[in-house]
Amino acid sequence: MPLKNTGTEQHIKDTAKRLLFAEGKLHATTQEIADAAGVNRTALHYYFRSRDLLIAAIFQDAMQDLSQRLNECMISDESFKAKTEKIISVFLKHMIAFPYQETFLVTEMNTLGKNLITNIQSDPVKSYLKEAAVEMEKGTIEKMNPIHFLMNLFSLLSYPLIMAPLYKKLFRVSGKDFKELIEERERLIISLLFKQ
Repeated sequence: MPLKNTGTEQHIKDTAKRLLFAEGKLHATTQEIADAAGVNRTALHYYFRSRDLLIAAIFQDAMQDLSQRLNECMISDESFKAKTEKIISVFLKHMIAFPYQETFLVTEMNTLGKNLITNIQSDPVKSYLKEAAVEMEKGTIEKMNPIHFLMNLFSLLSYPLIMAPLYKKLFRVSGKDFKELIEERERLIISLLFKQ
């Protein structure tokens, strides 16, 4: 049996990620992915056997990337506020580049089940929550269960992008104007979460 060309395999995954995460084609068929990648469908099936296996591979990559970005922000030696600002900056930059990734992840978690979530490390999150509790005692952020603080942070980051098509219509803003609104959120979120 010949060895698989991992460069081609990665190219197929990268193309599928672009279609799904950047262009929002969440229901792209294997034929559409193969065409966009410049390979025939037989080649795609050689590497992934089915659309479900390709989607599972993309999901695992995306969860691993999410976990890695989160961990890098949370375990730095910076102050709690600086860590939070970094989380916001890193995630908004990524979400602007790949606005449909959150929708994809939520859809796949609900469709395929939580058994797909294997790459999230809880230690950095536990450490960050402990720091949040300390900040609450200092009075720099509102007292609450620290989990609520982190859920609020993630909600403020992702919900506007998940709802972008509706918000663009509702507020009658162009894609460019909406992108500017999202970029403004970086400062806004910090001012909402921190007292000082």
